[in-house]
Amino acid sequence: MFLHFGVNTFTGFERGTGHESPGIFNPVGLDANQWAKTASDAGISLMILTAKHHDGFCLWPSKYTDHSVAYSPWRNGHGDVVHELVDAANRRGIDVGFYLSPWDRHDQRYGHEIAYNQYYLAQLQELLNRYGGVKEIWFDGYKGKSAPNMSYYFTDWFSMVKELQSSINIFSDAGPDARWVGNEEGFAGSTCWSTINRTSLSIGNASIENYLNKGDPKGTDWLPAECDVSIRDGWFWHKSESPKRLSKLLEIYYNSVGRNSVLLLNVPPNSTGLIADEDVQRLREFRSAIDTIFSTNLAEKCSIEVSSQRGGKGGGFGPENMLDNDHLWTYWAPTDDEKENHWIEFRSTGVDEGLRFNVIRIQEAIGLGQRIKRHVIYVDGKRVANGTTVGYKRLHRLEGGVVHGKIDFLDANGHFRQAIHLAETLLRHHPLAASFVFHGERNTGRNSYWLVKLL
Repeated sequence: MFLHFGVNTFTGFERGTGHESPGIFNPVGLDANQWAKTASDAGISLMILTAKHHDGFCLWPSKYTDHSVAYSPWRNGHGDVVHELVDAANRRGIDVGFYLSPWDRHDQRYGHEIAYNQYYLAQLQELLNRYGGVKEIWFDGYKGKSAPNMSYYFTDWFSMVKELQSSINIFSDAGPDARWVGNEEGFAGSTCWSTINRTSLSIGNASIENYLNKGDPKGTDWLPAECDVSIRDGWFWHKSESPKRLSKLLEIYYNSVGRNSVLLLNVPPNSTGLIADEDVQRLREFRSAIDTIFSTNLAEKCSIEVSSQRGGKGGGFGPENMLDNDHLWTYWAPTDDEKENHWIEFRSTGVDEGLRFNVIRIQEAIGLGQRIKRHVIYVDGKRVANGTTVGYKRLHRLEGGVVHGKIDFLDANGHFRQAIHLAETLLRHHPLAASFVFHGERNTGRNSYWLVKLL
């Protein structure tokens, strides 16, 4: 969960000028425990705070600037939003991350390359040394068109971050651990590879947004996409705005999490220092909808037959692995000598009235890489959905009921054959299906027999 919070919360701007007085920052009811409870109740495992946005105002008492909470009336100048968030998150077992804006419209060192980069490094050190373990640090290259022309020393910044906290995930347009998805709509590409070539990336380069959105099947760097989007129209809280409709949030979920990406949903605290009641309620509805849709795996009511399985029965790679709760390290795999015509057949058993579902979830054994390049789903011989990549999770939301389906995996030349792994050294590897699940979002048609075919 992203938390955009700062002087913009009080001015009504999305992008501060840097001339705001610290005196306007006074969230008299700030309760980071309420933030953490809201995140926990929504099933959120990571909270990322805008420790400093473009206006340069710092939500912790940095010793390197007077533009911070230490010079505000909040907590009589003794407050520390970062500290309160970290404490609240730790109590609920939630990971913490920070965004520290490179563009700083307040600090006079901005535009003086060496001095400002040293200042930025010093503030990074404060955040990473004072507040314990940090899960993710968020970087971007955004700055206004009229901003002074200067370079950010991203390589130095990243090196220092890893030196201070080696297990931290660094997010940016160019990774090195997670990449921006290329838009702020919360939509990954319908094709979305976790791999990409970092040598083709640069931070703040608008020309690579489509490349970021899709990834690269021949990419040599593992850099999963992260989709950032706000629950409201703006990133900061504004009294005039309301949260997005539940239907819109579900659409975002299907097009981010359901397209092999991570969803980072922004939920901004208001000027009182609380997450607004209407946002809390919308998150509850969102969590409830996801639980309702995905809590029941209708495929568990089915028998499964496959074209072959590695090691034979009892070999550890049987189709039953697609129905267990381990979606990383247990999977079905065909025999190594079977080069094509892989198939999986599902039949409902003991359900006279048939099964009802309109959501299909496919997952690869992502710990062993991403392999599938294309798939097509047929129902009673009629194609009802098609797609390209699968990755950690692919969700298909069907409009009609499913009675009989098959999935074919095609190679880059359009030939029906084994799924091809993206890495050149693994091109001959077989598809590894970790999970194949049917869910009912609402009552749709029946099914009693369907076929998944991997060719």
